[in-house]
Amino acid sequence: MDLDTVRTFVAAADAGQFQEAAAELAVTQQAVSKRIAALERDLGVRLFTRTARGARLTIDGQAFLPHARELLRVAERAVASVRTGRRPLRVDVIASRAAPSGLMRGFHQAHPEIDLDVLMLFDVETAVAAIRSGAIDASFRAVAAPGQPLPEDIESVRVLDEPLQLLTGPGHALAGSRSVTLAQLAGHRIWMPGIVPGTEWAAYYDDLVAEFGLTIEATGPNFGSDALLDTVADTPALATFMGEHTRLVWPAGHGLRLIPVTDPTPVYPHSLLWHRDNPHPALAALRAHLAATTPGHDTAGTWTPDWVIPR
Repeated sequence: MDLDTVRTFVAAADAGQFQEAAAELAVTQQAVSKRIAALERDLGVRLFTRTARGARLTIDGQAFLPHARELLRVAERAVASVRTGRRPLRVDVIASRAAPSGLMRGFHQAHPEIDLDVLMLFDVETAVAAIRSGAIDASFRAVAAPGQPLPEDIESVRVLDEPLQLLTGPGHALAGSRSVTLAQLAGHRIWMPGIVPGTEWAAYYDDLVAEFGLTIEATGPNFGSDALLDTVADTPALATFMGEHTRLVWPAGHGLRLIPVTDPTPVYPHSLLWHRDNPHPALAALRAHLAATTPGHDTAGTWTPDWVIPR
């Protein structure tokens, strides 16, 4: 159904005269008559009866009028949903407890007037495809993982280097340490069941293992963070890596310890990805916020894999 004819019908119904409707729509009276006639042909009914005082709705016209108004409202909402600056900024944060989620919470606190849709996608290929299709506006990822180069139309900027810490239970041999070096971790079992082959975080930990001779085990099903914390708390032989900005809470009785890792400190590199032709004004605001509120990158005494794109 042609929305112009529906809009003309509503204008004529409100005005009660085709001439006034024509003036409101900035068209000729003849154009109004043609549009109404076309709509009547489409519907197979007469919508108006001409009178000496103008145009009066028929019974069918009266029945159609509320639905015509709703059609126009739906059309307006549809346009508003994609109009630049009117729809929410859609951002992938990977996981609700990860550092990118915290970055977006900070952005929301600084810019409460900007509507946000926060979602969680699993892997970088899915995220990049969603950016290119317009399903999302941005994603936080480690780039560019081996074998996963970014397409030319995808822009990225490094926004946060997140230090890794060692998480142990109270019975672990390193539980009393104020800090541990990567060399001291050689020979200790580091359990990370959330590592999935082919993901950018799997590539990161593969390089960490290769360079420093660590033992990282990804065995067993991943039952989530609560099960991971329970197991580490109860198993003296196991420890795990935890990002400094990962938000986790555990029972006080677990006795878990977070220990800084040094010499060098492995940092996980979070970058923001977006399409270079994306015009959403809130995207520029997000990039400016991250540039102003996140610390520096590639600082002395830290480590990232060679494939990580510098700032």
